[in-house]
Amino acid sequence: MKNSMIIIKKQLKDTLKNKTILIQFILFPMMTLIMENAIHMEGMPEHFFTKLFSIMYIGMAPLTSVASIISEEKEKNTLRVLLMANIKPLQYLMGIGVYVWSICMMGAVVMAIGLPKQDILMYLFIMAIGFMISIFVGACIGIFATNQMSATSLVMPVMMVLSFLPMLAMFNEKIEKMARFFFTQQLKLCLNDMSIMGHSNETYIVLLVNVIIALLVFGLAFKKKGLE
Repeated sequence: MKNSMIIIKKQLKDTLKNKTILIQFILFPMMTLIMENAIHMEGMPEHFFTKLFSIMYIGMAPLTSVASIISEEKEKNTLRVLLMANIKPLQYLMGIGVYVWSICMMGAVVMAIGLPKQDILMYLFIMAIGFMISIFVGACIGIFATNQMSATSLVMPVMMVLSFLPMLAMFNEKIEKMARFFFTQQLKLCLNDMSIMGHSNETYIVLLVNVIIALLVFGLAFKKKGLE
C-alpha cells in the first residue's frame, strides 16, 4: 500500500507537467458546464450534454491516460527504475489505476452539479463502474504497447468505439443493436434512467460480461508481457 501511494504521488506531479494527460481530465467536465448552461433548445432532453459527455469521458479519459502513462514510462525506462526500487508490478498498476480513477471521479463530481440531488449518487456510481472498466482496458493497451506511438495506435480505435458508438446509436437502429454489447452503451442507458429498478437484466449481464472480459484480458496481458 505504501508503494502504491508513492506511485500516486509521483503521477500527480507528472500530470501537472504533462498537459496532454491533464487536459484529458478537465476537458469534459468543463465542456459539460459550458454546454449545459449556454445551450437551451426546444425539445432537447433534460441534461442532454451531461449524459452525452459523461459517456465520452468514460470512453476517453481513463483509457487514454492509463495507456499513455504506462507506455511513456516504459519508453523512458522510468518504469524499470521503479521496479528496481522494490516496487512490484501489481503495486505500480494499482497506484496508476487508483490515481486515474480518483481524478476522473473528481471530474464526475463537477459534471453532476446540474443534476437533481436524488440522482447524483446513482450518477456517480454509474461513472465509477465505467471508469473502472475503462482503466483495465487502458492498462491492457499500455502493457501490450512497446512505446507511446504504438499505444496511441492501439488506443484510438478502441476509444472511438467506446466513446462514439453510444452517440451514433441514438440515430441508427443497426448501430444500436451492435452497441448494446459494449459497456458504454449500457451505461448510457443507465444514465437515461437513474433508478435501480429501471434497468433491464440485459444491462446487468452485459456490464458483468464486460467486466469479466476486461479482467481476463488484463490478466492474460500481464502474464504474457508483464511490465517489461
